[in-house]
Amino acid sequence: MSNDVVTTTLEGSVLTVTLNRPDKLNAFDRAMMEGLIQAFDRADADDDVRAVIVTGAGRAFCAGADLSQGGKTFDYAARGDRPEVTAATGPGSEGTRDGGGRVTLRIFNCLKPVIGAINGAAVGIGATMLLPMDVRLASSSARFGFVFGRRGIVPEACSSWFLPRAVGISQALEWTMTGRLFDATEARDGGLVSRVLAPEDLLTAARTLAHEIADHAAPVSVALTRQMMWRMLGAAHPMEAHRVDSRAMFSRGASADAKEGVTAFLEKRPADFPDRVSRDLPPFFPWWQEPPWE
Repeated sequence: MSNDVVTTTLEGSVLTVTLNRPDKLNAFDRAMMEGLIQAFDRADADDDVRAVIVTGAGRAFCAGADLSQGGKTFDYAARGDRPEVTAATGPGSEGTRDGGGRVTLRIFNCLKPVIGAINGAAVGIGATMLLPMDVRLASSSARFGFVFGRRGIVPEACSSWFLPRAVGISQALEWTMTGRLFDATEARDGGLVSRVLAPEDLLTAARTLAHEIADHAAPVSVALTRQMMWRMLGAAHPMEAHRVDSRAMFSRGASADAKEGVTAFLEKRPADFPDRVSRDLPPFFPWWQEPPWE
């Protein structure tokens, strides 16, 4: 699948999603928002996809919002591309939802592991869209910036939830209140990325990691693990994790995947897991939409 600004390529079991406005440093616009959401819809719907890599075309990952409308860029009513929003529209209406937040929530809800391969500048939404990705790898040429205060706005894309959880509150506030640009080494030292690689090694490392997951772990187990880990970041007590763990262990323990995983280990051969995300998630999923276990 492809559109003008986002392309997807499936190689084996790994879907590579590429931000594809290289002449604009992959600046984020409404078409890119829609393309990214569609790409993650495809990833979840396709059982052949077992891992997702997100990267940028050209020398940038995403240099931030498209600022071509100048001072109207962040004024939805003045901009004209949201006819449902007028000067009288209240800030809590559906039409005023932040586009970057729609993308990060879609990534957050993804059932497949997501690896960010940050090949260049990742600024503004280019930085915040990385936060719900599970592993972030950076090229040594990458630069980062949570520049919102320097543009007269605030961090978006749910980053006030994601960023402190990823890097700690003090580091999150330093980066967002100064709005300064920083390099890949500082990003690694601050916990934003896990590894810094030579530019020519970045995608190879991302694909190696993606295949390590896709080729060896049961896809239903990965989907559940991803959501269990992310959603427990907001849990008030470990009992919430115990409830979910117990339900998942009971369900998956009786599954064909568990039988195959143990048998393959005992027989010293690679496992061939039969269950599929599209049909074999347990009945209690998504548990956060159900009443709590009593």
